Amino acid sequence: MDTLTKKPPPSGTLSLELLLGVLTAFAPLSIDMYLPALPRIAEDLRASQSVVQLTLASCFAGLALGQLCTGPLIDRYGRTRPLYAGLFVYVLGSLGCALAPTAPALVAMRFLQALGGAVALVTPRAVVRDLWSGAEAAKTMSRLMLVVGVAPVLAPMLGGFVLQHTSWRAIFVLLSVIGAVALAFTRKVLPETAPAHSNAKSLWARMGELLRDADFVGPALACGFAYAGMFAYIAGSPFVFITLHGVTEQGFGGFFGANAVGLVVMAQVNRKLLGFIPLHRMLRLALTLYTLGAAGVLVVAWSGAGGLWGLAAALFLFVPTLGLVGPNAAAIALERHAAHAGLASAVLGALQFAAAASASWAVSALNDGSARPMGIVVAAAAVLAWLSGFVGHRARARAASTEPSRTGA
Repeated sequence: MDTLTKKPPPSGTLSLELLLGVLTAFAPLSIDMYLPALPRIAEDLRASQSVVQLTLASCFAGLALGQLCTGPLIDRYGRTRPLYAGLFVYVLGSLGCALAPTAPALVAMRFLQALGGAVALVTPRAVVRDLWSGAEAAKTMSRLMLVVGVAPVLAPMLGGFVLQHTSWRAIFVLLSVIGAVALAFTRKVLPETAPAHSNAKSLWARMGELLRDADFVGPALACGFAYAGMFAYIAGSPFVFITLHGVTEQGFGGFFGANAVGLVVMAQVNRKLLGFIPLHRMLRLALTLYTLGAAGVLVVAWSGAGGLWGLAAALFLFVPTLGLVGPNAAAIALERHAAHAGLASAVLGALQFAAAASASWAVSALNDGSARPMGIVVAAAAVLAWLSGFVGHRARARAASTEPSRTGA
């Protein structure tokens, strides 16, 4: 267990939290803004819906691999310099997406864009762990979701607005501009928060420590599978709402935004509840609610009960529960790893987006022209998240119960 002394939060904490929220929002911005354009991209590039959905899978894969690569870098070289480089690559990748002549080229450029943007996901979690711990870290991550939650609300609406007036390619031009502005903001606001410590241990030794720690593995897997359920919804919803139910691109943004608002509200409810409910107990409660919500989505998607509005209601009960799972699982996973918060944050994020890539691929592979594939993958991911969280909790309880005997020996 790491015992480094935390740095005190710097002055201007509000500006810092705003920046960290904006950086964390890069993933939903990059994913959600172009969702209303998926049918139009398929038509413009003369590609099937399944092939175009691979642009989501390649984005998730780039985010997963990119986080694994950048985690050790921000532990070795500090939080700021790798972040500058990653944002620059993100801008280049976004411009490449805007210029992509074919669907395979767009898939490749989405991977590059995500590879650069991945550092914007790793760094905020590491900075939070540098400055806060335990329930305070979970509360800070819940506050970040205020900013993160705005992105899924506005991004599809903004994407739909762009599509009304110009090409889908303009969406990626806009993302490149956002990346450039974030780079300038980062250079002005973000201090170097990385603790001074020795990196004598090899990467594999540090990775081994992480994977042997039940307090990390259980909540990290729970967080990863929970996000897989979310991204199964993200991958399947454009087809289900726009193609299957005939919702307009702007209307889809409204449905999507309502779920994002619910997620933000629940993240703030989580922050309040942590004043009364212990962190580990809160995670178990959150995972149970998440799994029940996913079961509702599966039932409605499979039966077709209620049509469009039945499915929309089920999703509204399911999606916001991620606001209870994500902050608590991340805070618990990072708690014991202050000295290597970058690597721990990278593995946590990589698990999330590796699971998300698998979920996106599964929704595409199971596509049968109905909402059932989305419901199946959402439910399967939720069950795996629940099992991971509770298995991790039992492993931690067993370790705690044997601690006195080991000490006595």
